[in-house]
Amino acid sequence: MRESPYPMVSVDHALASILRHVAPLPAAAVLLPDALGLVLAEDLRAPADQPPFPASIVDGFALRVADGAAPRRLAGEQMAGVVAGIVVEPGAAVRITTGAPIPPGADAVVMVERADELDGLVTLHWGQELRPGLGIRPMGADVLAGQQVLAAGQALGPAELGMAASLGLSSVPAHRRPRVGVFSTGDELMPPDQPLGPGQIYDSNRPSLLAAVAQAGGQPIDLGIVRDRPGELEQALAAGLAAADLLVTSGGVSMGELDLLKPLLAGWGQVHFGRVRMKPGKPLTFATLPARQTDGAIDPGQPARPIFALPGNPVSALVTFHLFVRPAIRRMAGHAAVSLPQVIATLGQPFPLDPERPEFHRVTLRRAEGRFVARSTGSQASSRLLSASGADGLLVLEQGEGVAPAGAERPVLLLDDAWLAA
Repeated sequence: MRESPYPMVSVDHALASILRHVAPLPAAAVLLPDALGLVLAEDLRAPADQPPFPASIVDGFALRVADGAAPRRLAGEQMAGVVAGIVVEPGAAVRITTGAPIPPGADAVVMVERADELDGLVTLHWGQELRPGLGIRPMGADVLAGQQVLAAGQALGPAELGMAASLGLSSVPAHRRPRVGVFSTGDELMPPDQPLGPGQIYDSNRPSLLAAVAQAGGQPIDLGIVRDRPGELEQALAAGLAAADLLVTSGGVSMGELDLLKPLLAGWGQVHFGRVRMKPGKPLTFATLPARQTDGAIDPGQPARPIFALPGNPVSALVTFHLFVRPAIRRMAGHAAVSLPQVIATLGQPFPLDPERPEFHRVTLRRAEGRFVARSTGSQASSRLLSASGADGLLVLEQGEGVAPAGAERPVLLLDDAWLAA
């Protein structure tokens, strides 16, 4: 009987080992249009007050409070984006637009809806006591010079990119997206647009894993299908180590005669673990290999490349991606929170326990009386990709005998962050 040389490690041990061997990628200046979703690498501080001058909050008339409610003569117009050179003298008012600088002499702005202009006179219909500062945004009201406005480690969304632009920046220092190479292994695999021969199946792992890479914040690189032929796996691995920051493969890591990947990884680098005590996904392998140059030679100037050799069964590949590859991608991208978010759910049905391994059971969720309720997506065979389609999360079931009864509570790892706002 063939036995694996790799001891079975726990899920927690496996994840800790991965995170010890990956680090955030170096920072680079990234243009704002390309920075959405990236993580800021340095604190950003305002170089000057915002706004840099007292500005009108509304369209209206800039005037002097000391003149009271009496009609005022219209002395001109102050538009946004220019300095008109007008001084508001006693008894005068100036038409002004939102965002325009307050002209000298004025200390309040009355909105256009509370004033009438006729024959060069401005009559107020304010109905309240005028006060200095009315309708004016003071200099530095939004941001003061030197104030920290964005912090290192912050994910860059639309508001953050707008904030950077308001500081006059066209780029920001950010961790770039990890380049993640993905290839499938096996003579039986065919791309979806090709006819199947005897004993062949379509490769579903590569499309789903490439999509999962993009969803996790990585830059996917499609490295194709690699056949079980001498030299082909070595060539694909060398090409991937030259093109990507991280590699993901599927298949070739079990105990069959053609499962050649683990020995190759051990010969080229260091295998940190080769089996994980979990269901599905036991054959998951994680290694680090020296980076390669485009000619295949080892590149000593680059850090070692992490590589995940995922099981070939489609569900096993996706589950192990979510639990292990996603955290590595997010760590390399600079995120502080790397694992799937978690909620506690009530079991909507009994769930059988596995006596040998903890299980990550695909479930749907619904909200009922302020609680999450989890139900199975059906048969959990690791080849049945349909059990992952439509799943909201992975129910974490402990190793044990018997069943987890309906009504019990268990953690669920969310596959969609939208449930956190539900």
